[in-house]
Amino acid sequence: MPVATDKKKSYYSTGDFGRVKKWDAHMHINTFDTAFPEYAGKNNFGLLSINVDVPDFPSIEEQRAYAIGQQKTHHNALRYITSFRISGIEDADWLENTIAYLDESFAKGAIGVKVWKNIGMEFKDNNGEFVMIDDPRLDPVFNYLEKNNKTLTGHLGEPKNCWLPLDKMTVKNDREYFEQHPEYHMYLHPESPSYEQQIRARDHMLEKHPGLRFVGAHLGSLEWSIDELAIRLDRFPNMAVDLAERISHLQYQTISDHQKVRDFFIQYQDRVLYGTDIIIDNTQGDNFISGAAQKIWMNHWQYFTSDEIMEAPELDRSFRSLHLPREVVDKIYMNNAQKWYPGSGNNSNG
Repeated sequence: MPVATDKKKSYYSTGDFGRVKKWDAHMHINTFDTAFPEYAGKNNFGLLSINVDVPDFPSIEEQRAYAIGQQKTHHNALRYITSFRISGIEDADWLENTIAYLDESFAKGAIGVKVWKNIGMEFKDNNGEFVMIDDPRLDPVFNYLEKNNKTLTGHLGEPKNCWLPLDKMTVKNDREYFEQHPEYHMYLHPESPSYEQQIRARDHMLEKHPGLRFVGAHLGSLEWSIDELAIRLDRFPNMAVDLAERISHLQYQTISDHQKVRDFFIQYQDRVLYGTDIIIDNTQGDNFISGAAQKIWMNHWQYFTSDEIMEAPELDRSFRSLHLPREVVDKIYMNNAQKWYPGSGNNSNG
């Protein structure tokens, strides 16, 4: 009997979800409305809201204002990451203005900086060349972050599916996204840098800045292969990754090799952060908050904690959940956010 009790304590159940303290370390809150942070708090979720220079988002200044407003209301449960514009990089005052904006953001509570896929996939300089993440003109910014002990978060490149036709993609959410956003579907744009060039540029940037603390958003765009991801984590000790909007890719790999995926999480338990990429603005109502968001969170919790056959909306086949030990789940859902984003909070599960 004591053995069974000890085993039970070593794992969480689905019913533990609401009582365990957690962080969603990759989401976007672009509103002053407090309904979602309050709902997250009831589920013991802290939130890390990430500013990003996306065309269909509010400006980065507006995003920062939303985050600061939310942070004042939910100080112990919401933090934010700032961003900067790549446009104007050839202007004489770009670097000075960029550092000044980042300085101001850190003074207002930002705990990191986000770079987005427009670097490498969209923005071109005055010579018509794509600006990649290892461009020397960006080095002073990364040196500044390292000097000030700030984390760089990078959504660089895209899932490897992005370079495939829609009917060859492995998960439904990629097919849906790239069908709706053909401008980012690189299969349709062979003149743009390849997937391999995106990964190579990111790796080169990390080689140039070995002291820079880096979180590769979306599994570092290595979502298709935990083997390739493991190679990078071994190669770059200051690199971690978040799971935002890429858990379906892990579930896809779980179908064919459950043990391998489970072993990956146990081996790299200090290098993975939970995140969803949920976007909250003034277009969502209460139904989204208590319906879709809760469904996403619970599906993920079931995948990491339970030991059962389950399904996910992004996949056509069922798979076995990972049943990770409690201490691994605690790291993925909370401790790693605190480690890789110093200042994100000091909550503990007790």
